[in-house]
Amino acid sequence: MRERLLAAAAAVAWLVPVAATSQTQVVAPVPAQPAPPRAPAPAANSFEKVTFEQAVSRAIEHHPTVGEAAQAILRAQALLDQSKSVFRPTAYGNVGVVMLDAARGFEGFQTVPRTQTTWSGTIAYPILDAVGWASKNAAADQVQIAKISAEETRRQVAVTAAQAYLAVIAAQRQVQIAIRNLDTAGALEDYAKARLDAGKGSRLNHVRSTQERGTAELQLELAELLVRQAQEALGVAVFADAPLDANGDPHLEPAPPPTSDAWLMQRPDVRLFSAQVDASQRVAHDAWRAWLPSASVGFTPQYVNPKGGFEPAKTWSATFQLQLPIYDSTIAPARRAKFADFETSRYRFDQVKVEARAEQRLAQETVTRREQMVVSSRVSSEAAAEALRISQIAYEAGATSNIEVVQAQQAARNTEIALAVAEDRLRQARLDLLVSLGLFP
Repeated sequence: MRERLLAAAAAVAWLVPVAATSQTQVVAPVPAQPAPPRAPAPAANSFEKVTFEQAVSRAIEHHPTVGEAAQAILRAQALLDQSKSVFRPTAYGNVGVVMLDAARGFEGFQTVPRTQTTWSGTIAYPILDAVGWASKNAAADQVQIAKISAEETRRQVAVTAAQAYLAVIAAQRQVQIAIRNLDTAGALEDYAKARLDAGKGSRLNHVRSTQERGTAELQLELAELLVRQAQEALGVAVFADAPLDANGDPHLEPAPPPTSDAWLMQRPDVRLFSAQVDASQRVAHDAWRAWLPSASVGFTPQYVNPKGGFEPAKTWSATFQLQLPIYDSTIAPARRAKFADFETSRYRFDQVKVEARAEQRLAQETVTRREQMVVSSRVSSEAAAEALRISQIAYEAGATSNIEVVQAQQAARNTEIALAVAEDRLRQARLDLLVSLGLFP
């Protein structure tokens, strides 16, 4: 998915080698073949356009992964409600009918009727259940973990949608460059043909310009394909039934470097590991409760109709049960395992904090470097464009051949592509910085 989302950056790996190859290619003195007609590109408004904020919000609202995370919260809440039963009584009702082949008795005195119906009920309450109380606290921790995990899921979905949106913008920029390059190559070819027809130009100049125009058409086809791939990826990231188009550049301002570690707890992944440490610590420290006794009381009223000879119609019984663990070889190993889990979660938490700090420092440095790269690329692109204009003027004046124009055109195209890539990577770097600081979405 990430390769699809960053498809525009992959275009450079193809476009630049093509440009370099066209400089060293041997020109054969054969008639130029007409290019096959290009398939019409989709209309600019054929796909729904969304802004950066709309793409992110729609992804968070509609993506199935976010829905699964919400269901995980409901499941954890249900388990918490189930564990709270340790604080509530339980009540059961029973109805039983006993039918014998004949009544029982002796000397004409009936002791057991032939058919007897019994109604009874039992209500019980655990007055001492330390393990159950600890389980309730652990279940409450799992609810909190599920909520933080859902936040982390929403963040990942939002980042995927944001990257897909930036990929569409980068691919569209490549199309704009390819169109300008094709227009320049077409104008050069037309001028070379006009000079050739007038007897003032050479066949070599015309073939060179035709070759350059064909290369420009090939690059435009690839750029338009990359736009379509990026639009499809954006539709998938937003969970839409059709491709989506980008509507404007996002506003991603770089965040200043933090002065303390307070920003760490703004990241859902860091808070998730922190919550897991707290939960495992609670479970480990509550392991001693397994040695405590458990006690419960119960009350059972009963009504029998008809009553027996030695059994009254209405009775009741009360019970008190105390269970004390005297020897259980599983309690101590289970306690050690829980403490091992706690230490493991603590080590993981320390690791994720170190990784988060490194990610933030690298993102901050990357933004600074990318900004400098954009400035340098823009200067180079402007200089290459000026060199192309000078070369065209000199060629039209007859001072040079069109080889200088072709070389200047290739240089201008490559520097403009490099500028577009630098700007795209700067947007990506600013997004990564906001994500590393927990400020996105």
